[in-house]
Amino acid sequence: MKKMKMRAVLSVVICSVVLTLSPKLTVEAAYNDELLACSKIFDADYYATMYPDIGAASNGNKLWLLSHYVRCGIYEGRNASATFNATDYKNKNADLVALYGDYLPGYAFHYANAGKAEGRDGTPSTGTELVVPTTYTLLGVYSTEYDPEAARGKNIEIAASHVNGTVVAPGQTFSANKAIGPRTYANGFVDAPVFINKEHAIGVGGGVCQVSSTIYAAMKMAGVNATERHPHSLPVYYLPEGWDATISGNSLDLKFKNTYKKNIVVYEIAGGGKLTAALYLEN
Repeated sequence: MKKMKMRAVLSVVICSVVLTLSPKLTVEAAYNDELLACSKIFDADYYATMYPDIGAASNGNKLWLLSHYVRCGIYEGRNASATFNATDYKNKNADLVALYGDYLPGYAFHYANAGKAEGRDGTPSTGTELVVPTTYTLLGVYSTEYDPEAARGKNIEIAASHVNGTVVAPGQTFSANKAIGPRTYANGFVDAPVFINKEHAIGVGGGVCQVSSTIYAAMKMAGVNATERHPHSLPVYYLPEGWDATISGNSLDLKFKNTYKKNIVVYEIAGGGKLTAALYLEN
């Protein structure tokens, strides 16, 4: 019995020494070691905010969020914080690939224990994730779903990319029409289903109203009142009744005025069937 206990203790000690002294983490590393490595670069509040579906499922449990990141998120390319993404760190540091290969927790371990001090860059690349400076305070965020394979999915992704990062200075008014820009073939938009006078039809840019509607939902979450907002003529599938906001040319728009004394930044990203809008206040 004493020998078994001694072996268990030695196993823990040896594992700890490997983590402390060697930059090499293997695929066979214990789950607890992965938790320890990732916990050093993980920001639970950021993770819950950037991925609202996961944040909701966690019920505010920060350990659950860390566990999700270690088991799933890191391999899905999700950001651990505003300053670290394991996949991007791997791509930016070719010399580390010989050490860690495709074992992503190894890159988290390296950045936390050596890379950050060496001045290596671990920040997420611009893509389908909301990458927001830590000097911003979240006002409201909301996510809706869409079919990325459908024609309207392309329009949603184009429109969201145009909105993303829009700065609204104190006293200024945000306009969804202005942020998205003209829905034309020249701007990359395609034909997709639209509502016209309570009828289903096909028109260029169909689907962009989900972009404005998701912004409106984020505004409601933030307590930011619309100065202009119009409901659809027919119910939409992606939001509760009264949470949508249609736009059309320059005649129908979604607008709000920044009543704060600091800038509001509107972020919106679309990818993998998830459309997320967020309003941040610059600190």
